[in-house]
Amino acid sequence: MMPIQPRHRRLIFIGLTGAGLAVALALVLIGLRQNVTYFYTPSQVAEKSAALLAGKKSFRLGGMVEKGSVHHAGKDGLDLSFTVTDFNRTLKVRYHGLAPDLFREGQGVVAEGHLQDAGLFEATLLLAKHDEKYMPPEIKKSLGAGGRGIKKNP
Repeated sequence: MMPIQPRHRRLIFIGLTGAGLAVALALVLIGLRQNVTYFYTPSQVAEKSAALLAGKKSFRLGGMVEKGSVHHAGKDGLDLSFTVTDFNRTLKVRYHGLAPDLFREGQGVVAEGHLQDAGLFEATLLLAKHDEKYMPPEIKKSLGAGGRGIKKNP
């Protein structure tokens, strides 16, 4: 049997390293694909409702909380229902838990969960959105007390 030449050893090493990297990359991509959470508006949910119902996959629903639609229920008051709109379509959302402090009618919201049926979204996580001009009251107060004025963007 002939010994393997150094040049062939290097080629085998490079080939095995490349194959190992390809397998590692494939495993990472498969893992990421399983953990992806898509973001949809109520109009997009209406278009894809059949696929979203069939898959029972978790996704994020975003839009504005419709005015007059927030209702608290349950013995503990933690059952919350409201309507999310993108100003074209609306979708009823049901959530059990404490709502974020910034959650209110007319504000943006992102809810994570799944579609229960064609007209109801069951949320497991609720996130309130605010605009880029938002500043927590504590910081606004401390800046005002420190003698620094807060400039407002025109």
